[in-house]
Amino acid sequence: MRYTSCMSTAIDYSTLTVSERIQLVEDIWDSIATESADAFPLSEARKAELYRRLEEHRNEPGTAIPWEKVREKLFQSKD
Repeated sequence: MRYTSCMSTAIDYSTLTVSERIQLVEDIWDSIATESADAFPLSEARKAELYRRLEEHRNEPGTAIPWEKVREKLFQSKD
């Protein structure tokens, strides 16, 4: 598979490792989120849920799991 951007830069992502492809997708997602932060406003219900979760975290910060550990568990090999 090939992806060609509007700048004529071709990426043959089939040669990338799974980890590299995940990083590529994360980078693309981050760029979309940065460029379009105002394009997808949150509903009041979603805002309320985010504030609820933030308050829950502030009340019990020790229950949080670092992203690195979550990612490791999600993407560990199934050998």
